[in-house]
Amino acid sequence: MKNQVEIFDTTLRDGEQVPGCKLDTKSKLILAEKIDQLGVDIIEAGFPISSPGDFKSVVEISKVIKNASVCALSRANEKDIDVAAESLKKAKKPRIHTGIGTSEVHIKYKFNSNKDSIIEIAKKSVAHARKYVDDVEFYAEDAGRTDNEFLAKVCEEVIKSGATVLNIPDTTGYCLPSEYGDKIKFLINNVNGIENVTVSCHCHNDLGLATANSIYGVINGARQIECTVNGVGERAGNTSLEEVVMILRQHNNLNLDTNINSKLLNEVSQKVSELMAMPVQPNKAIVGSNAFAHSSGIHQDGVIKKRETYEIIDPLDVGVDKSSIVLTARSGRAALAFRMKEYGVNLTKKELDDVYNEFLIVADKKKEVTDTDFPEILQNKNIRYG
Repeated sequence: MKNQVEIFDTTLRDGEQVPGCKLDTKSKLILAEKIDQLGVDIIEAGFPISSPGDFKSVVEISKVIKNASVCALSRANEKDIDVAAESLKKAKKPRIHTGIGTSEVHIKYKFNSNKDSIIEIAKKSVAHARKYVDDVEFYAEDAGRTDNEFLAKVCEEVIKSGATVLNIPDTTGYCLPSEYGDKIKFLINNVNGIENVTVSCHCHNDLGLATANSIYGVINGARQIECTVNGVGERAGNTSLEEVVMILRQHNNLNLDTNINSKLLNEVSQKVSELMAMPVQPNKAIVGSNAFAHSSGIHQDGVIKKRETYEIIDPLDVGVDKSSIVLTARSGRAALAFRMKEYGVNLTKKELDDVYNEFLIVADKKKEVTDTDFPEILQNKNIRYG
């Protein structure tokens, strides 16, 4: 049996922090229900104290979510935690997510404080949150740049104070995968009581390493990944939900999996893109419009003969109807014959040679040859169709 990695979706909180992507309560509710249907384990619904609108969104999401835990973010102070707890009153499975920066740069310049004071604040905030809920997640902000010995000390103290989940964020996206994986391993091997809590990865994509770091995190013992649909989020974004899910599913040797219904990934991706007005880049892994599209003749020939020659994922597994054979000047005869057959025209070898030459003339003038170009191409070679 595979070990389960819990998926903590923060599309509605960290993901929504993209400039221009603010969601109203109605949109948040639509996405929350879609994300719940996807099979995530935790939905971070918002940061309740940040605005009346965010508080309302967490309240309303708490009422409708049937399966996932509903999580509210707070800073490490009593007022934040009180407001978070109030917003979660209707949740079936409430979680408060509280924490503080632990790196040297955060302690010195953000808080103008010292290590001992940070530990005391962390302990008090977790203990206060536990007065309201049984499930308290602690985040050590900028853990990626925090000294491992000090980070272990903070983790040990918040576990004693009642934390059930330890979030180890690479807040600035700085870590290399091996470095982040070693950090998780160090904590698991050196923090008393860590076997009784869930260790979580929360990685940012500033250097394009968020997905890789999260995977190295779970390889080294973490059992929760915090991520967003389409990888949306501040600056360069967060770990992409669809990427980590399919990496774990494709690599059976890792013996790790999630509860995600991958057949809904494409649908949920499109809904997030639509409501956030954030287009998905065409070459985005798993859910980009080109993820299963082939335009090179060599690739097209292989895929037509056997899909697995150039695709490691069956499009149906992520909710895409089929692979796309895109006709361009780089396409070969096999692709043209395949698309013509789909169009309803079966060409002989001689006809294919004639039509292919005509096709290349059209293809050199256009980025892509579509079905609307077929009648002219066929007419020019006096081939009957339709």
